[in-house]
Amino acid sequence: MLNLSSYIIPFIAALAVSLLLTWLIRKFSLKNKILDYPDQNQKRKIHNQPVPLLGGLAIYLSFLIVSLIFALASNRLFGGYFLPKHLAGILLGGFLLMIGGFWDDKKNLKPTKQIIWPILAALVVIGAGIGISYLNNPFGGTIYLDQIKIQLFSLGNTPYFLILWADLFAFIWLMGMMYTTKFLDGLDGLVGGITTIGAVVIFLLSLNQDVAQPETALLAAILAGSVLGFLVFNWHPAKIFLGEGGSLFCGFMLGSLAILSGAKIATALLIMGIPVLDVIWVIIRRLFMEKKSPFFGDKKHLHFRLLDAGLSQRGAVLLLYLLTIMFGISALILNGRGKFLSLLIMAAVMAILAVVLVLAYRRKKI
Repeated sequence: MLNLSSYIIPFIAALAVSLLLTWLIRKFSLKNKILDYPDQNQKRKIHNQPVPLLGGLAIYLSFLIVSLIFALASNRLFGGYFLPKHLAGILLGGFLLMIGGFWDDKKNLKPTKQIIWPILAALVVIGAGIGISYLNNPFGGTIYLDQIKIQLFSLGNTPYFLILWADLFAFIWLMGMMYTTKFLDGLDGLVGGITTIGAVVIFLLSLNQDVAQPETALLAAILAGSVLGFLVFNWHPAKIFLGEGGSLFCGFMLGSLAILSGAKIATALLIMGIPVLDVIWVIIRRLFMEKKSPFFGDKKHLHFRLLDAGLSQRGAVLLLYLLTIMFGISALILNGRGKFLSLLIMAAVMAILAVVLVLAYRRKKI
C-alpha cells in the first residue's frame, strides 16, 4: 500500500474550500431566489420550506480549484498515464453540467432539454481520451472493446479515432452513472454521502499495489473532500441542495474515476449497485407497466419506499450508507469472480428489501 499521509493535504484543502464555497453559494442562491420551493404537485419534493440550490457548483469549483493547484504546483497529477487532456476533459465536462444545471434550476427545463448537457459532458470526456478499451471477464480472460477504430480527423501528426465499442460503452456507462445519482437525489445527504463513500473506495482501490494509480487516488481524495464539505450543509435538515448540475456531477465523477482506475466497472457497480438496480427497476416499471416516460419523477424509488415503511430521512439515508459501505468493502477485497458473486447477492438483497418494504407499507396502511 502506498503512503496515505500524502493525500491528507489535498483532502483537507478540498474540504476547506468546499465548506467556504458552499456557504457563499448558499448566500448567493438565497439572495437571487434560486430556491427549490415545496410543491405538492411534484411527487418527489418532501421538504416544507424553500431550500437554496446550486450546491453542486460548490463541489465542482472545489474540485476544480484544488485539482488545478496540484496540477500546476506539483508533479503528482501528470507524468504517468493521466494526461493534461484527461483533466481538461473532466473539468470541461463538469463545467457543461454546471451550465445546464444552473439553467434547469432557474427555468425547470423539460427532460428533453435537460439531457443535452449530460450527453455533451460524456462526449467531452470520451473525446479527451478517457475510455474503456477492455473489460475483465469474471470467469477468466479479457473482453477487448478497441477492435474497431475509425479515424475521424488529424491535428498535426496526431490522428483522432472513434473506437466504436469502447466509446459507445463509455458513453452508456457515464450516462447511466449520471442518471443514477440524479434519480437518487431525493433525500437530504443521500447522494453526497454515497458519492463520498464511493470516492473513498476508489481512492483505496487506486492505492492497492495491483492497481497502483496514485493520480486517480489523488483525484478521488480531492473529490471526497469536495463532496464532504457540501455534505455538512446538506445533512438533514438540508440548508442547501445539490441542484440538477450537482446531482449529475456526482455520478459523472464516479463514472469517470471508475474508468481512470482501470475500467473498474464491477467496483463502481458494487458501490452504486443498490441505486443502479433501483433505477433499472423504476425505468422498467414506468416504461412497460405504467406506460409513461422514465424521466418524470415519482415517489416509488427505494429511498422513498423506506420513508413509507416508517423510517426517518436520516434512518433511510444511514441504511443506504451502510449497504454502500458493505458492498464497497467487498469490492476492495474480492477478485473478479467474487465481485460478480457480490453483484448477484446485491440483486437478491434488493429483491428481499423490496418485498419487505411493500409488506411493511401495506401493514402500515391497514
